[in-house]
Amino acid sequence: MRNESPPPSDHNNSLSVKGPDRHAGFFDYAGVAIDSLRANKLRSFLTLLGIIIGIASIIAVISIIQGLDIYWKQKVSNFGPNAFVVTQFPIITDIDKFFEMLRRNPEIRVGDAEAIRRYCTACEEVGVETHKEVTLRYGRQTVEQVDMSGMTPNIIDIEPYDVEAGRNIVDWENDHSRFVIFIGWGIADKLFPGTDPMGKSVKIEEHSFTVIGVAEKRGSVFGMSRDNFAKIPLSTFQRIYGSRRSVNISIKARPGQMQQAQDQARLVLRTRHQLGFHEEDDFGLITSEGVNDLFDNLTRIIFSVSLFVVGISLVVGGIVIMNIMLVSVVERTKEIGIRKAVGARQQDVINQFLVESVVLCCAGGVGGVAVAYAISWLIASFTPLPSAFPVWAPLLAFGLSTVIGVFFGIYPARRAGRLDPIEALRAE
Repeated sequence: MRNESPPPSDHNNSLSVKGPDRHAGFFDYAGVAIDSLRANKLRSFLTLLGIIIGIASIIAVISIIQGLDIYWKQKVSNFGPNAFVVTQFPIITDIDKFFEMLRRNPEIRVGDAEAIRRYCTACEEVGVETHKEVTLRYGRQTVEQVDMSGMTPNIIDIEPYDVEAGRNIVDWENDHSRFVIFIGWGIADKLFPGTDPMGKSVKIEEHSFTVIGVAEKRGSVFGMSRDNFAKIPLSTFQRIYGSRRSVNISIKARPGQMQQAQDQARLVLRTRHQLGFHEEDDFGLITSEGVNDLFDNLTRIIFSVSLFVVGISLVVGGIVIMNIMLVSVVERTKEIGIRKAVGARQQDVINQFLVESVVLCCAGGVGGVAVAYAISWLIASFTPLPSAFPVWAPLLAFGLSTVIGVFFGIYPARRAGRLDPIEALRAE
């Protein structure tokens, strides 16, 4: 009886040779692809670079937009519970319409606020506030470009400011036009370093104001301080700068009557401004929901444009993957012929190359997630822009990578599967 030794196994072959009764599984195909990545590290990196850049860019953009959304809703668009503001102009993005409103919309007056207070039964509080940029001085210390507002004391109840020291402005100070001032934390820190500001006198132009309170630190928004403000009684403001100035009307609705309060305030103003039934409002009602909707629309446009731009790199990366897989088919023609000769089906060969393409793209997805996480961390740590890395980012990366791998791997895989085994075995 003749003993035949089995043929030597070739561990360097990219394709595993299986018998006719046993076909390779997914993990066998994936193992071949991983071995190929390890054997050609530089080529693999250059091949996957487009996928890495594309995945990293998409996730980084999503991280920034998600961070901005959280940041915006927490710090910018929060007007307080059941609160909205009546302004001379609504929030619009159409520049032509804005210039039209600039000519048409009348100024909002204190009388409008008094009418709303009288006829709006769903309004719990109606406050008035008007703004002017000023310079504050104390001794040799100066703070420029301070947002000073004249306000009715109930503004504090509608848009609360937490007090760190002292107190807020009260009604009798507004009734008697007292020269008192409530300042932000940033103003106190700059004018009174290491000194208690309570009872100190600050100068605004030629007028002296006594500091009665300091607000708690609120931080910054996109690098701009929210603590650089000062508030004085509305009557004092009008005494200095006159009463013929446009104001903002802050309104707090009664619990559960937000929509009724808006409808009643709108009706009062339309009546006072003598608007016809078919005429548009010549004023704006600004709510947290409206501001958030505007921000959502802007971020949606930014994301759409960004997705188109970074999608180009994904397409380029996919084309590079397809090119490399075609080269791989040529390099491994003889191996494909051997496998077919021992019983591999056409579908087995197609599956092998398709899985290899997907594994290559998923490896790029892993790299893209790592780069995106690093970008998100650097942005959050070293810039005023917020960034929130989404926990579902790896799923998105692997989903996109799989789609790209399948789409751009189909042609090379089918080309490999259609090879004639006899012709393939002749290849050198």
